[in-house]
Amino acid sequence: MARNGKRALVTGGAGLIGSHVTDLLVREGWKVRVLDNLEPNTHKRGKPAWINERAEFVEGDMRDRDTITAALDKIDIVFHQAAYGGYMPEIAKFVHVNSLGTAQMLEVIREKKLPIKKIVLASSQAVYSEGAGICPEHGLVFPNVRPVEQLRKGDWQVHCPLCGAITKSAPTPEHAPVGGETIYGLTKVDQERLGLLWGKQVGIPTVALRYSCTYGPRQSIFNPYTGVIAIFCTRLLNNLPPVLYEDGEQTRDFSFVEDIARANLLAAETDKLDGLPVNVGSGRGVPIRAIAETISGTLKIGIVPEVNGEFRPGEMRHLTSDTVRIRAAGYQPRVDLAEGIERYIDWIRTQSDIRDYFGEAARILRDKGIVHKMER
Repeated sequence: MARNGKRALVTGGAGLIGSHVTDLLVREGWKVRVLDNLEPNTHKRGKPAWINERAEFVEGDMRDRDTITAALDKIDIVFHQAAYGGYMPEIAKFVHVNSLGTAQMLEVIREKKLPIKKIVLASSQAVYSEGAGICPEHGLVFPNVRPVEQLRKGDWQVHCPLCGAITKSAPTPEHAPVGGETIYGLTKVDQERLGLLWGKQVGIPTVALRYSCTYGPRQSIFNPYTGVIAIFCTRLLNNLPPVLYEDGEQTRDFSFVEDIARANLLAAETDKLDGLPVNVGSGRGVPIRAIAETISGTLKIGIVPEVNGEFRPGEMRHLTSDTVRIRAAGYQPRVDLAEGIERYIDWIRTQSDIRDYFGEAARILRDKGIVHKMER
């Protein structure tokens, strides 16, 4: 029996975020069950050593109805972190795991009238089409995704949808339009809309946390499609240059994984965020080139990043999370980017046989039309 009487299911609980959520819940006295299928792209060596010994571990797939039904037994709160992620070339698998897997879990809870008290669902900043911008004439605007034709010409800027002027990046609030401009982003829109709509229908509080770029210890060194910090580290440790898409000046909001775990606990324990999509981030946009330089400096490996005019259609130029909503509920990030990168590098140095998986993956993405090249 948990000290506080709460029982949690953490789906995807062997992964980066799920494992840290599990650790935090265990420390707080929760009884925790982890469900994870140990996706080979992420867990190439099988079950990782960091899975909490005080949590019940179930190896199984979200897509299997009997598996998810059994995993939900005697659970109070679900932390739904399981997802297929990144710039993978698959389409059907994204939809099957993320959209269908989530829908099936919600259906099981409703049909079997399970006594779930709340669901905290992992969404993503990938649900936005493009970050908010400030137009010199029209003020705050929500630009459309940049057209492929524009990117082919090497015009990386974000233009005002009303007058075409170049906009300046602004924090993106939760009421910005969502659409998802990648397959992954589209399925995250599915997940959060399914969850929030279902929660209202059945009367079970549901929160969709839109994570900014999450990084930290346990971020897979095997998956070449997710986590720019992990990719840059593995490239540099193999004496290869980090690869920057566009011109490297695109910006992202980064969150250390322990802060993301605390946001999950907060969402479970407060009612201030119930029924809402909620940005979780630092509120600060950092250029990707600066990330490469920081990692290079920390590792003391002075290899200049490679910029070759490649870009990924549908990728947003700038995204900084407006975090007013979650801060009003009591959230405050604790780990800044410099400390977080140092802690990740300290961890990655303890890993054996660090290879570069990005090079081969990049070729696959080019072949499948997920990465394009600008016209010279």
